[in-house]
Amino acid sequence: MENRPDDDALGALLDELIAEAGIASQRGLIKRIVAAGLGLGHDGATRLNLKISAAALEEMRLAFRLFAPFADVPKVTIFGSARTPADDPRSQQAERASRELSEQGWMVVTGAGPGIMEAAAIGAGEANSLGVSIRLPFEERPGAQIAAGDRLVSMKYFFTRKLMLVKESLGFICLPGGFGTMDETFELLTLQQTGKMVPVPIVLLDQPGGTFWRGFETFVTGELERTGMITAGDLDRVLITDSVDDAVAEITGFWRNYVSLRWFGEQLVLRMRTAPDDHALEALNERFGGVLERGRIERTEPFPAERSDSDALDLERIVLVPRQRAVGELHRLIRALNELPEAPRTAVPPEAGE
Repeated sequence: MENRPDDDALGALLDELIAEAGIASQRGLIKRIVAAGLGLGHDGATRLNLKISAAALEEMRLAFRLFAPFADVPKVTIFGSARTPADDPRSQQAERASRELSEQGWMVVTGAGPGIMEAAAIGAGEANSLGVSIRLPFEERPGAQIAAGDRLVSMKYFFTRKLMLVKESLGFICLPGGFGTMDETFELLTLQQTGKMVPVPIVLLDQPGGTFWRGFETFVTGELERTGMITAGDLDRVLITDSVDDAVAEITGFWRNYVSLRWFGEQLVLRMRTAPDDHALEALNERFGGVLERGRIERTEPFPAERSDSDALDLERIVLVPRQRAVGELHRLIRALNELPEAPRTAVPPEAGE
C-alpha cells in the first residue's frame, strides 16, 4: 500500500471499518494488521504466500486466546521426545518436575504430544496444563491428558508453534529428544545469546546417570566454543542436571529476588524485591565491571516513564549501561542478585505480566 495516491483515503476507510467493528482499543495496531493484509494483495503475493500469512495469523489468534485467561500465571515450558515411553526414567523425570512446579503455582506448557510431553501434562494435571500441538502425518497425536481437556491449540506451522511455546513462559526444562527437541533447545539458546528474549532459567534435565546433555555440552564446548563460533561461557546460562530437585530449584530460584527488566535507550533497569546495600553494590561492580560500557551499577528510583505507566513502582531497582555484546552476562548478574544476603529466602512465583 505504500506510495499509492489513495493511501489517505484507504486509511480513512480502515479507520471507519475498525470503528464499525466495535474495536475500542489498540486501533492503530489493528489498522497496521489489516493494512499489511491489503498490502500483500497490492504486492501481488502468490496464493501460497497468502495462505501462509493467513494461516499464521489465524493460528496466533487462537493461541493468544487460549493463553489470555492465564496471563498472570507463571508458566514453564517442558520440551522432550514424543517417542519416550511412559515408564522410561526420562518421562518420570518430566512428570515429577511438572507436578512439583504446579504445586508451587506454575502452569506447564507442552507441545501436547505423547511421550515426555504427555508425562509433563499428567504431572501438572489438566487444570494446570496448556498444549500447543503440531499437525503431522505421523507421531504427533495429542497426549491423552491434553486431548481430554480444552486447553489445546493445534498448529500447522512449526514457527507459530515455537512462538507460543516460548513467548508465554518464564522458565524452560528440556529433556532428551530428537531433532524437534534439539531445534527448540537451540532456539532458546539463540534467543538468550542474542538478547531477543528476556533472561529466563533454562534447565537441561536428564535421567539419573544419563549422558545425553553432557554429550551435548561436550559438543558445544569442544566444537562451537573451541572454534570461536560461540563465546566462552555461553552455555553457562543453562543448568545441566539429572536431579528434578535441582531443576525445580533453578526455575523457581531464578525469580527469588529478580523480577523484571526494562530498557531506556542504552540504560538497563533491573527490578527486584530487595536491592543490594552499599557493600553488595561495590562487590557487584567489581565482579561485573567488564559487562559495562561505561559508568557503574547504581541503585535508582523509578524512571519517569515507569512512574507514568505505574510500572512495578513497588520494586527496588539498579541501573547500568551494558556493553552491546554483554547481554548474555545478565544471567550471571541476575543470579548474583538472587544470592544477595538480603534477598528473600523464599522464591515467590512472579506474575507473568510483571
